[in-house]
Amino acid sequence: MSENNNEQIFNNCTEILSQIINDTSVPRNIRKAAEDSITYLEKDEDPTLKASTVISILDDISNDPNIPIQARILVWNILSELESVKD
Repeated sequence: MSENNNEQIFNNCTEILSQIINDTSVPRNIRKAAEDSITYLEKDEDPTLKASTVISILDDISNDPNIPIQARILVWNILSELESVKD
């Protein structure tokens, strides 16, 4: 059951990251970090490793002063979802 739940979390995060990527008001470096995060979420690795790596990437961009507030809120939502990933 936990594996299914993790996959659902990763799918939700990928959808939200796609919104960030397609938002032209978001700076290029932040959209690039979102693309990198999606790429990492699609890898076939341990769920907690995937989650912690993406959390690290997104934590960096959430502190970027150039990130628009709507994108920052989406990143915070993703971070809270990824923190619930279990082995």
